[in-house]
Amino acid sequence: MNSRRVLFGAVLAALVAVSLRADEALDNLSGTCSIRASTESSKFELNLDRAKRGECDSGKHCHESNMQEAVDAFTGVTLSDLHREGAHLDAVLTAEAGTLRCSGNVHDSELTGSFTFEPNKAFVARMHELGITGLDSDKLEVYALFHIEASWVVALQKVGVTGIDANNLIALRIFNVTPEYVQSLTALGYAVPPAEKLIGLKVQGVNPAEIKQIQAMGYHPSIDELVQMRIFKVTPDFIERMKAKGFDNLTIAKLVQIRIFKIAD
Repeated sequence: MNSRRVLFGAVLAALVAVSLRADEALDNLSGTCSIRASTESSKFELNLDRAKRGECDSGKHCHESNMQEAVDAFTGVTLSDLHREGAHLDAVLTAEAGTLRCSGNVHDSELTGSFTFEPNKAFVARMHELGITGLDSDKLEVYALFHIEASWVVALQKVGVTGIDANNLIALRIFNVTPEYVQSLTALGYAVPPAEKLIGLKVQGVNPAEIKQIQAMGYHPSIDELVQMRIFKVTPDFIERMKAKGFDNLTIAKLVQIRIFKIAD
């Protein structure tokens, strides 16, 4: 029995080691970059362009990122620097996930040159502690650009969000899923939705103010029904109009059907 336990422990340790090595196999990324003033004040338009090894035909690009980044996210470059024709600049964006450097010269109010992204292995180790595995350099580059930080992940986990993984973290950040948003749902009587449900709610624009209105009308929609109501534009105003037209026993399912089949038109 003891020998079996020892063997099981050794196998488990080996599997963990392999998993850790996979996360730690992080190469620096590189390619061309450009930075120019955005149409939004106090922001840069950042373009990164690189070819993934072995995945692109000759002369073709297969990875391109276009982002709006706050001016103060960078050191080494300001908006006024982009008017210094011929100036050599080293723009640096430092994030928990890694460090991005765009170095080049200014021409026609645009910094163009080459970039490198150096992943932060300490961040990967911290995320591993939080149960977020399967990280690679590509994901970490996106995490850096969207300013995904371990403290935010911890905050979501503390309010009870489950199902967070390396892939949906990006969508959670893009759609601004915050602990405050989660708490606003629980304050209205809902259990904490898992990560994918929260993304769905945010994608459809489900908001606490409208939920309160709907509940005040006597409805208590589930999380899935809230998403359906937004998709088919079953709003408090629509519900009132249907009641005014004489529709009786208006369940959420019936209201959705009215929208789908355009009965009220």
